[in-house]
Amino acid sequence: MSRTRWRLGLSATALLVAAGTIPAPAHAEDVTDYAITVDPAARGARIDDTMYGVFFEDINRAADGGLYAELVQNRSFEYSTADNSSYIPLTSWTVDGTAQVVNDGGRLNERNRNYLSLGAGSSVTNAGYNTGIHVEAGKKYDFSVWARADSRTALTVSLQDTDGSLATARTVAVTRNGWTQYRLTLTATRPSSNGRLTVSSPGAAALDMVSLFPRDTYRGEPNGLRKDLAEKIAALHPGFVRFPGGCLVNTGSMNDYSEASGYQRKRSYQWKDTTGPVETRATNANFWGYNQSYGLGYYEYFRLSEDIGAMPLPVVPALVTGCGQNQAVVDEALLQRHIQDTLDLIEFANGPASSPWGKVRARMGHPKPFHLTHIEVGNEENLPNEFFARFKEFRAAIQAKYPDIQVISNSGPDDSGTTFDTAWQLNRDAKVDMVDEHYYNSPQWFLQNNDRYDSYDRGGPKVFLGEYASQGNTFKNGLTEAAFMTGLERNADVVKLASYAPLFANEDYVQWRPDLIWFNNHASWNSANYEVQKLFMNNVGDRVVPSTATGTPSLLAPISGAVGLSTWATTAAYDDVRVTDADGRTLLTDDFSSGTSQWTHTGGGSWSVQDGQYVQTDVNAENTMVSAGDPSWHDYDLRVKAVKKSGKEGFLVAFGVKDTGNFYWWNIGGWNNTQTAVEQAVDGGKSTLISKAGSVETGRAYDIDIKVRGRQVTLYLDGQEWGSFTDDKPAEPFRQVVTRDQKTGELIVKVVNAQDSAARTAIDLGGAKVASRARVTTLAAAPDAVNSETSTAVAPVRSTFDGVAGKFTYTFPANSVTFLRIGRK
Repeated sequence: MSRTRWRLGLSATALLVAAGTIPAPAHAEDVTDYAITVDPAARGARIDDTMYGVFFEDINRAADGGLYAELVQNRSFEYSTADNSSYIPLTSWTVDGTAQVVNDGGRLNERNRNYLSLGAGSSVTNAGYNTGIHVEAGKKYDFSVWARADSRTALTVSLQDTDGSLATARTVAVTRNGWTQYRLTLTATRPSSNGRLTVSSPGAAALDMVSLFPRDTYRGEPNGLRKDLAEKIAALHPGFVRFPGGCLVNTGSMNDYSEASGYQRKRSYQWKDTTGPVETRATNANFWGYNQSYGLGYYEYFRLSEDIGAMPLPVVPALVTGCGQNQAVVDEALLQRHIQDTLDLIEFANGPASSPWGKVRARMGHPKPFHLTHIEVGNEENLPNEFFARFKEFRAAIQAKYPDIQVISNSGPDDSGTTFDTAWQLNRDAKVDMVDEHYYNSPQWFLQNNDRYDSYDRGGPKVFLGEYASQGNTFKNGLTEAAFMTGLERNADVVKLASYAPLFANEDYVQWRPDLIWFNNHASWNSANYEVQKLFMNNVGDRVVPSTATGTPSLLAPISGAVGLSTWATTAAYDDVRVTDADGRTLLTDDFSSGTSQWTHTGGGSWSVQDGQYVQTDVNAENTMVSAGDPSWHDYDLRVKAVKKSGKEGFLVAFGVKDTGNFYWWNIGGWNNTQTAVEQAVDGGKSTLISKAGSVETGRAYDIDIKVRGRQVTLYLDGQEWGSFTDDKPAEPFRQVVTRDQKTGELIVKVVNAQDSAARTAIDLGGAKVASRARVTTLAAAPDAVNSETSTAVAPVRSTFDGVAGKFTYTFPANSVTFLRIGRK
């Protein structure tokens, strides 16, 4: 017999358990909740060693102030309002005496435009990142500076915090009137995370590239990587490293950093800016609102990949901007220059030390090639036709000169929709090797889409899942990602590469959530998602062993909830709201002639009645929801009139509103007034259910009609059917996959139980001859558990299980990911 278990999503399951609707776990030996059947004689998909990797983008201060171990912020005085409106060239510096940043012919070099003119008897102090410069007692810190002085002087270098000195101050003589690099070492006498670095001089001097590096970097390399962060990447044993972006690659100017282009600061990430000595590397405005020094550049990315045994996978710009900019560059000479830059990049990575760019690599310290095999052109372009025209030119040039390099394309910024469909068709028609998909969706979406790749064409382009994450860093997010990853492995013949994104977040400089590894200036910690990724990456196996599992009996109630109105960076007016049930009876009617007493304001913005309409007047406000009605309403029609007044987008009309984090809304004219879509929010995380290109005209009145029947929704705009969808895909909480480790012969049974009760499971290994003992790794925690600097709520627990047989029963804990490694007999 099988014990019935209702599934209404994770939160509903929890409510049913609390209410006693779900029976207590049974203990009789013949009673199980699920069954897994393995077919060891069948041959599943082969899993490449490079299946799982990491994606590094300089977002959330992932590079400067993060993985790049430099402790001085704005070391070359290049900060600018082009990076951030609050920046000046002396950001993060304080001056005692006189000092000014100069941009003239006396500079260090043409690509390092600014330098500091320090007056006699003056000093400058750097605040570092976060709370300051972090030092550890007894550790050595290497200081360097480029300096020149018309008359001989001496620089005194000191480290201190509010409690006093952190190291014995040291002095270096500046003996030349030309630029020279000077070095010394400071040894910390006590620990601090609030340090300040001060450089003072009795005489006038010019300074640039003021630097302080911990001696104890990853693998002890100078100009190296922060040890604890690099070690966390290495511990994943990733199969590849995708870099450097992301939006950094396909935003901003595509011109170079030169006098001819006016030294443009808002440029796309171009690899040649990041090679050679660090003092000659151009800084750039980072798309995410700060400055990037390029101290961490292509050479360092290649070295990191090599050091951790991962395949390097660089991404180059395709001359079509994305991430909200959405413009195709029309400049044939510029396009050809970027294509040549990409060919030069391959030579830099793979060419002999005698080749022009191989020689550059060798001078940087690596005569041997880096063995580049894959390169990606473009990132999330929202103009698929324009992108693909340029992609084909890149691919043709690369294949002509380097036929063994696999060239990767992409399918835009979303998991579905017009751009996605168009891009995929272009990729299929052109027989592209691999297509990069990106999506950030709700936890429920990941539970619902385990079978996403089951129906993909086995003979078509392979999939690189280059960026994905559920929206949050709780263990529930990790659980749903784990459930989804079992589907990735089952389809390893289609999905060849996959990387969670983003990789890093400095807790004091966050532009994007969620993130895999969190840190500040003195500590780092693994998110719950990291622990899931690490478990999968360290237990991949070499081949899928086909298996099946029973599912959770489900009860899908009708879509129910109140109704709502909202805006996003837009002012809009709503009128004549009417809700009727399936029989035409009125549930709500409001022409706002009697005020707004029926509505509850739960979002931002400013709402008021003006000229008989309900108007949101704050053009900068986002998510301004007002709602009305009963959360139990179902099978109804919602009609409303809407007029856009001003702003970037259009209308948001909500239905099925349960609370501020759980609803559907029709986003008409969203994404900077380029798309119309229905989005579903579950526990605050949104996913797109249906999407089409579309925009809204300012000042025009629109008639909006939404019909909800059971789980089906039909949407009408100005009396014409715009689209429909049926939200009836089960969010299955019990998922599994089985793989085999060729080297050890072990079967690896991987089971995700993303619900609030244990899952007693009958496992049939199909006659496989196995040992009686399995090695077990379990991640189990409360769904809302998070890891932090001071608390590790989600961590692997290792044990053994002695009850393995050809057929056996195992109880998987509530809210758990469990890996059983079962040896051969």
